[in-house]
Order: sequence, then structure tokens, then C-alpha cells
Amino acid sequence: MLDLLEWLAETPGPYGLSAISTALDMPKSSTLLMLRSLTERGYLERLPAGDYALRRLPGDGAAGQGALLALVGPYLARAVEETGESGFLAVLEKGQIRYLNKILPAREIRYDRDISMTRAAHKVASGVVLLAAGDDAALEAHAEAAGLSDEERAALLSAVDKAREAGFFLNLKGVVEGAAGAASVIRDATGRPVGAINISGPQPRLAAHAALVGAAVLKTATEVTEELRRRGSRISKGGEGKP
Repeated sequence: MLDLLEWLAETPGPYGLSAISTALDMPKSSTLLMLRSLTERGYLERLPAGDYALRRLPGDGAAGQGALLALVGPYLARAVEETGESGFLAVLEKGQIRYLNKILPAREIRYDRDISMTRAAHKVASGVVLLAAGDDAALEAHAEAAGLSDEERAALLSAVDKAREAGFFLNLKGVVEGAAGAASVIRDATGRPVGAINISGPQPRLAAHAALVGAAVLKTATEVTEELRRRGSRISKGGEGKP
């Protein structure tokens, strides 16, 4: 059971019974019993097509994001070490950015944020890059739902254009006064945006090292995306699994 949970956390799905039993070298009968047990306990969801998708890990209250949390941690920690600034994993939910975790640098003056609070997507770097990763119709829908003024809408469209061109977005005027941040999108094996890598810090320091921070978030998001693609490609070759 532990082997199965660890594999699911490290290997984004969904996957079918055959693909899982092949990857773990376990009999289908035993695998099926464990899958059913995990589904009953709310760790997995059985999709209409019959595949299984991870919904949470033990101790993780964020449904569906346990695997992403487990994967991103080491990459985010390295980005924090390289930049000396705070790192966050962000997701987009109904026009709001929610931060799943944070890693703070080992320095006395550093930026911290309460990750239990959400932020309007158009106001933060993570939100801009996730909106940029979607289509124009979704972008217009967000602007309408958020009640943006003409000036705010123009500013958002300009930010989205910059994010799409550069692959990341640097926001030197954060929601918190004196803070700034940069972000880049993470995509799963199908190309769907699933989150964003965010590095934030005091505005003067981030502005002085904008090139370093921008390169770090882009590199980190790219590495995580490539790992998701590798894992999806590997399992899809082994059976019924779908990347």
C-alpha cells in the first residue's frame, strides 16, 4: 500500500489498473483491492473511464494536489537557495491564487506571506502567468468576473503579453507594499497548466536581481514540467495509463 501511495504521489495520473499493476510489478487482483481501499478513504477518485486519479495524500487537505506538492518541493528548495528569496507553489482556483506551500531562505531579512489567504489572480505574478497560459476567452471571462476597469484590464492584458513572450512575469508592485515577485507556469504531461513557481522578496532586492530571479522561476517551472512529461510518457508506454 505504501509503495502504491508513493508511486502515485511521484507519478501524475490518471492511470488504469493495468498500467499501475505493471509499473509496480504487482498482481492485478492485489492492486485492485488496494485501489478500491484508497478510493473509499478519499485518497483516490475512480473516473468514469475507469482510471484512478490521486486526490490527496495522508495529512494533505488540498484535494488533488498532493502529487504536485510532493514533486515540486525539491525543485522549489533549489530555486530558493539559488536566489536567496522566498519560494511558493501557487494554483489558480476560481479567479483566485492559492499558495500550497512556501520555502523561506536562510537570511535574516526575507519576505513571508500567510498562505492561508488567497489573492486575486490579476494582482499577483503567479496569477498573471496562469491567466496567460489559458486562452483569450478565459482571460476575458476573468476580467469580467473581477469587474476590472478599462485601465485595470489594459494593465492585465499588457502583463499577459509580457508573460507569454518571456515565459515568466516579474511583478515589481506586489499586493503587499514593498514586496515583489516573479512566476512561471508548470504544465502537466498533456500541456495543461497546473500551477506556478513563484519567487518573492523585498522589492528593492528583487528589482536589483530581476534577471537572476526571472531565470530561476523559468528554469524551475521548465524542469518540473519536463519531469511531469517524462513520468506521463513513461507510464503511458507501460499499459492503459493516460498522461
